[in-house]
Amino acid sequence: MNSVAATAPTHAKPATDRCRMLSILLPVRNEGINLRIMLKILRAVVDLPHEVLVVYDSAGDDSVAVVNDVRQIYPELRGIQNTLGHGVVNAIRAGVGASEGDVILIFAADEVGPVLAIEDMIALIRDGCDFVSCTRYAHGGRRLGGSLIGAFLSYSANWLFHRLAASPFTDATTGIKMFRKEIFPSLNLESRPVGWTVAFEMAIKAQHAGLRLGEVPIVSIDRLYGGESTFRLGPWMVEYSRWFLWGLRAYFKNQSVRDKATVRIPKFYR
Repeated sequence: MNSVAATAPTHAKPATDRCRMLSILLPVRNEGINLRIMLKILRAVVDLPHEVLVVYDSAGDDSVAVVNDVRQIYPELRGIQNTLGHGVVNAIRAGVGASEGDVILIFAADEVGPVLAIEDMIALIRDGCDFVSCTRYAHGGRRLGGSLIGAFLSYSANWLFHRLAASPFTDATTGIKMFRKEIFPSLNLESRPVGWTVAFEMAIKAQHAGLRLGEVPIVSIDRLYGGESTFRLGPWMVEYSRWFLWGLRAYFKNQSVRDKATVRIPKFYR
């Protein structure tokens, strides 16, 4: 393991702590095709005690039929209707509230990369990390496919934020996050329901909550199986900018928060 770590906060979990069960949350909106393939991959790859919660807003979502079909052969699968309000931020709240695991993993149903990173993310949690994020922009990580404008803005924003706000993450905006369930209330999510901006908020607040952090590189392939992206330049720019500025203000108010993330390089990257 390649580590770049500062002294852990005093409340960090000991290395002997174990993940008893992993809850995988998949917020969806009409991701039926992607979801069917993703569930096959998860069922084949994840070999630790886990559950998969597919969180949808509407009972008419085409993902519901997939859940009803697949759960006959995948007993760890559950469908959860989000009644807290639309958007990923409320889907996460609903999913965490319904989860039974002590560790939560969040990612989108159209992403293969996070599945390959589960083993390394869990290893960091077992080593004492409270909050782990993936990166597409460092330590061998890459981003393939998707909108060219979105990719450019994402890379540029993360590069700037990593340097200006002393972020321990090289890719704070990625939606791939794993954390101990017990720390979720301390994040106090306030994002508007605009895309995956809540993932950026989570990364910033995890840093300023003094949690012990980890990072794992992945190769991300946007929308490998097709479907329509929810990316909308105007609303996303406004909400991401809001949290960029929030993070800068938080850093300048408390410049003592400089902890770096422990980085775990997957074996096939070494």
